[in-house]
Amino acid sequence: MALLVNILLILLGLFLLKIILIALFFFKEIRAAQKRDPAAKGFLEVLFLYQGLHALIAHRIAHALYKMHFFFLARYLSQLSRWATGIEIHPGAKIGRSFFIDHGMGVVIGETAIIGDNVLLYQGVSLGGTSLEKGKRHPTIGNNVVIGAGAKVLGNITVGDDSYIGANAVVIQDVPPNSTVVGVPGRITKQDGKKIETSLDHIHTLDPIKQSVDELEKRIKNLENKG
Repeated sequence: MALLVNILLILLGLFLLKIILIALFFFKEIRAAQKRDPAAKGFLEVLFLYQGLHALIAHRIAHALYKMHFFFLARYLSQLSRWATGIEIHPGAKIGRSFFIDHGMGVVIGETAIIGDNVLLYQGVSLGGTSLEKGKRHPTIGNNVVIGAGAKVLGNITVGDDSYIGANAVVIQDVPPNSTVVGVPGRITKQDGKKIETSLDHIHTLDPIKQSVDELEKRIKNLENKG
């Protein structure tokens, strides 16, 4: 009985040590989740229950194995993480500090993707490739970038610092810093705080192509009414 108690105490101690180490090494990521998710009720909730954090922890380990050329083991760990969290991050991807995936289901990050610091991804985001050639074929995401739910950023392109990619946008060209991109294909609607389309509402991010179609429909209706 005493032996069993000692074993349980040792296991409990190891578990607590693991939690403390995770809290220390991923403190910035936990704080980023608290800052960016209004639903986060506390430090421990993020630590234990946020799959975006768990996927990132697994990726840090898998990435270290990948750099040591343990490719199979690294990929195996990334697949286990995918099964557990619904988030697929290739172990070759490079991810900066204070990274946060909100909800996260369906997020895919490719092998040669590079992500800067303080980046926020929502569910369904893909940082994918468009080429079968070896080498850099996935996006480079700058610092302080937000990518909305369902957005696809494809190919060896760069999204500049402090940019916002709207939900469901498909981005296939470079995005300058301080830009807002929406639509399919992605179009810049704001840059350096200035609206590209003067008719855009300053609160909502709209698709300029949809706006043009809506304006044409209004003109057609006006012409029909005059006729």
